[in-house]
Amino acid sequence: MTVTPDIQAFFDEPTNTISYLVSDPSTGQSAVIDPVLNYDPKSGEVDTRSVETILKAAADRKLTIAWALETHAHADHLSGAPYIKAKTGAKIGIGEHIKDVQRIFRPIFNATDMKPDGGDFDHLFKDGEVFKIGNLAVECIYTPGHTPADLSYKIGDAVFVGDTMFMPDYGTARADFPGGDAHQLYRSIWKLLSLPPETRLFMCHDYKAPGRDTYAWETTVREQRERNVHIGGGKTEDEFVTARKTRDATLSAPTLLLPSIQVNIRAGAFPPAEDNGVRYLRIPVTFKATAAR
Repeated sequence: MTVTPDIQAFFDEPTNTISYLVSDPSTGQSAVIDPVLNYDPKSGEVDTRSVETILKAAADRKLTIAWALETHAHADHLSGAPYIKAKTGAKIGIGEHIKDVQRIFRPIFNATDMKPDGGDFDHLFKDGEVFKIGNLAVECIYTPGHTPADLSYKIGDAVFVGDTMFMPDYGTARADFPGGDAHQLYRSIWKLLSLPPETRLFMCHDYKAPGRDTYAWETTVREQRERNVHIGGGKTEDEFVTARKTRDATLSAPTLLLPSIQVNIRAGAFPPAEDNGVRYLRIPVTFKATAAR
């Protein structure tokens, strides 16, 4: 018998990110999906208010957090997974293709401290792998395209889709990051949209589409098939890829791209402290041909 999970959502407005506390109603075992660490890029200050809110909700409901699950190495927020692990003993999990992302970004940030082959994470999930949270069966679905490492988690009738797509009136995720691929993204989305039409889909982000006054993050396979403005209504792969590439060419880099990537490929850890006891995030500098050196 399929167990229906209890799902509690937490919206972080500065990064437009939704984190989820997903629990088994019979055992109280739970997981946090895509937790946010609060980071102010202007001051370099970090705090844990978003994660503390989730931990308090779990404590109030007497839940045991067994996992902190990442859908991918986010480019728009820093992960709160290490704090959850420190407070609860939870394991940090992500898709096995995080190794591909690490190979891309390790030389960019000279991240020589990073463990090889995803070793900073406690578990690397394979496509189709199934594990348990109490009596909940969690199926891992490999959904690359936004990045090479994206993974969706199917828990009962709910799927946590990460950054593959957004609400139907907003569309789909960009595919222009290093290792991203619009063709892969189209196929990944349709892998999810081949699930039964009543399957619930939970977004990782929402930005309030034009004409919508409230944030939203839950939809269904049926609604996405019929109404998604980028991929619904029978759009072909070529049509999607052309439109996606055209749109991506107009998008600026996320505000927290550089700090997020170098932290998140380390499973949410910061680089080691230097001799003065301070931890530093790096900003690679690229000179254009006309720039003075």
